[in-house]
Amino acid sequence: MRFMLLQNYGEVESDCPPMTEWSADDVRAHIEFQQVMNQELMERGELVDAQGLAGPEQAKFVVSDGGSAPVITDGPYPESKELLAGYRLIDVETLERAVEIAAQASAAPGFNGVPIRQPIEVRQVLSAPDPEV
Repeated sequence: MRFMLLQNYGEVESDCPPMTEWSADDVRAHIEFQQVMNQELMERGELVDAQGLAGPEQAKFVVSDGGSAPVITDGPYPESKELLAGYRLIDVETLERAVEIAAQASAAPGFNGVPIRQPIEVRQVLSAPDPEV
């Protein structure tokens, strides 16, 4: 079963300050943790893909009716306190294993080496319906 693990960043569950306030050593430790975790998942055959995402200041929202030119707006709005920081696409046998991986990601080191405790959204990837049914 494939699952998308969406790493959200915000102050909902954590008192972790923004990465822009971390020391260079803290940032390095966090990135190294992510790389080691990805390598371990790859060696187990569980990692399909993992990427960090650009900050929300570079995000665009696109809306189209299919006929007119699309409407493109910047986003999210400055008052938004959460953002999608990255994702992992994994292929595992059970939901329990996906949750285990999400918990490991949530405990990544952050400011002063303290676990970031950021929420990781776990969502099963569904296949398209069979057109012959």
